Amino acid sequence: MSSTETLCLKIPLGQQAHAIAREFALEQTTPQKGKQIYLNTLAVYAVYTYLKWLHIDTDTALEKGDSWHPRKRALFDVADLVILNIGKLECRPVKPGETAIYLPPEVMKNRIGYVVVQFSERLQEVQLLGFVRTTTISTTSEQISLASLKPLNFLFDCIPNTVAHPALRASQIQVNLSQWFENLFENSWMALEEVFSNINEKKFALRNVSSFGENSVARAKIIDLGLKLGNQSLVLLVALALFSQQKVEILVQIHPLSEKLYLPSNLRINLFSNTGKIIQEVVSRSNDNFIQLKRFRGDFGESFHIQVSHGNFTIKETFVI
Repeated sequence: MSSTETLCLKIPLGQQAHAIAREFALEQTTPQKGKQIYLNTLAVYAVYTYLKWLHIDTDTALEKGDSWHPRKRALFDVADLVILNIGKLECRPVKPGETAIYLPPEVMKNRIGYVVVQFSERLQEVQLLGFVRTTTISTTSEQISLASLKPLNFLFDCIPNTVAHPALRASQIQVNLSQWFENLFENSWMALEEVFSNINEKKFALRNVSSFGENSVARAKIIDLGLKLGNQSLVLLVALALFSQQKVEILVQIHPLSEKLYLPSNLRINLFSNTGKIIQEVVSRSNDNFIQLKRFRGDFGESFHIQVSHGNFTIKETFVI
């Protein structure tokens, strides 16, 4: 099985990504150039989203790239993303049916490598097919065959002090829930509209959260289960609302992502106290389209852990209220 068959990490594209791409495209003088920039912008935004999941520093990565510079994107065919203190990563779009990506002359220098972003007829999500490091291709090559792509984790050989899977870093990050009430969120926790690109998924998730209360705040994080479960991705959704001046009520759910209707069976979600005691456990069945913990409450300053596991796969998130 080739790398293009095994690596199909799906990235949802929400309203914000399309709004930016539309704005950039409308600046152009021809429809052809506008379409090129639209796809380039979405490709860059998809890789930017992926790096956010991995907690890689991307605070100003978009604005620093040529693809975000009005004159440069108008003159050249660029889709670059700046990884701070590392260099430029080129995010090349590929359309359905294409077997290679074309490298314009302007992207063949000053790049650490190329991530290939595959589009389908629907632009609600894309697939990250793989990565090629610049030093492994010929300086005269104008194309990269999709069959020659390496797995995405080869990208992290170019980025010191990172890991190839977001689950390996998650437990090192403490999520400050009290800041959510001030609209301050960690990079990997996104608005529900960004995560649930399918309109039915979005309505379902929002309906569940809206039942939690009008003054609630909710964010979601994508968990990639990788090859163990056919590249299925999950959404960890956390919603909270003030219960009193000292307490917060919390709702935690797991949803499948994109076209998947059901969660994998025997998926476990656990709530741990700060001392490691199991407070709750829920296990999915074969026809569950989501699972959730019973709503629980905590005091400001209190911490707890949420663990999601399936077989040998485990991810743990630490929260402080």
